[in-house]
Amino acid sequence: MIHCLVIDDDEDDQEIFLMCVKKIDAEIRCLTMNDGVEAVSMLVSDTSYVPDYIFIDVNMPKMGGIDCLRILKNMGRLKYTRFFMYSTTSENSLLVESKRLGAEEFVVKPPRTAELKEKLCNIFKIVSNMSA
Repeated sequence: MIHCLVIDDDEDDQEIFLMCVKKIDAEIRCLTMNDGVEAVSMLVSDTSYVPDYIFIDVNMPKMGGIDCLRILKNMGRLKYTRFFMYSTTSENSLLVESKRLGAEEFVVKPPRTAELKEKLCNIFKIVSNMSA
């Protein structure tokens, strides 16, 4: 079973993400957090939770996505977790910084759910091929 953590302060974006994932594979288990502080706190306190994927929004209150990525990438138990930035922002400096910190990809939130579903399908397919 695949475990996915979505860190995004926009509840509508969370719902759209979850809806797309469910259409891809109902076996993928997604947990959502509303900001970086909440996500870091949960991952520090629940050391048994190791998601296969973490999607992090860039612009969030309390702790932005880049700072969240920096902290999570330093958690040793997440060394095999795949990190993706997930944002409406497509600023090149943020893309460069997120890649430097270890995000595999910078996924710009598409305007249509069909595009998001296709993008997520491609991302999840890569892992299923690697683990086969």
